Amino acid sequence: MKFGAVPTHDAAGAYLAHSVALPKGRLRKGLLIESRHIADLLAAGHEQVTVARLAPRDVDENTAAAQLAQALVGDEPDFDPHLDMTNAFTGRVNLLAKGPGVAVLDVAALEAANAVHPMITLATVPPFQQMTNGGMVATIKIISYGVDQADLARACAAACGAIRLAPPQLKDATLIITEIERGAGDKGREAIGNRLTALDVVLKDVVMVPHETDALCDAITVAKSELVLILTGSATSDIDDVAPSALRAAGGTVARFGMPVDPGNLLFLGNLGARQVIGLPGCARSPALNGADWVLSRIACGIAVTDRDIAGMGVGGLLKEIVTRPQPRRG
Repeated sequence: MKFGAVPTHDAAGAYLAHSVALPKGRLRKGLLIESRHIADLLAAGHEQVTVARLAPRDVDENTAAAQLAQALVGDEPDFDPHLDMTNAFTGRVNLLAKGPGVAVLDVAALEAANAVHPMITLATVPPFQQMTNGGMVATIKIISYGVDQADLARACAAACGAIRLAPPQLKDATLIITEIERGAGDKGREAIGNRLTALDVVLKDVVMVPHETDALCDAITVAKSELVLILTGSATSDIDDVAPSALRAAGGTVARFGMPVDPGNLLFLGNLGARQVIGLPGCARSPALNGADWVLSRIACGIAVTDRDIAGMGVGGLLKEIVTRPQPRRG
């Protein structure tokens, strides 16, 4: 691509590099200059104009952006039906979520695509970001007015199928709340219900039981939903505390207690047969983002969460402080 100032009468077929004001309107940046535009420019006294002219091997910005976006979401039959592509405009295409879900990204592939040429760019939300309907998962932007077709082909090959949206898989959940004297009661029920609604998961039952191992064990055992959430009246402070012990007593296993995300340290994760069980930290009573949201969204969307996954959440896991926190980070 050639960029620079040229005599206006030689500008036909080039792209206008900068917007130009005319007595009757404005020629916008990126306009493909035609003879009628040249006449208007000359009539307004513009004897030269800054343009970009594509080389024979160049692909214009809109076509390039659309091709890269298509590569990211895949072609038939591997096209991701949960992502929408916007029409290319000024070298940009956005990928939008069609419904709730979690963004699943091939980070190495995306980095490789961005490394092909500085004029070929794509930006995404963080890996495993929870999305709502219409949320922007990625934006593809061709910075220049055109890019070499060989570079574009390399970027498309590197990025092929690198972005998908994992939609919700679980249908329903049970929330079990344990009670202690002068405790929080069912505070947090609404916040947790709203989290599930955002993931298209139905809150099937809310059960209140005493903060005792046997009572909680019974409630876990009789729960019929695909997901069991436990919110204890007294914070779970050890893997042998009431809630983890109750899950093991019910025949389940505890895969992980504690996470390096704050707020959210006191989460535990386990299962009872095929059902996932999440022991929620007390901060889940607040609607503010906390570590439990990262685990809940993945599990609801059918993405396995391992001990190693949770261990890896610490980098970037220092979240915004919750105002209602009983013991703030700073007094």
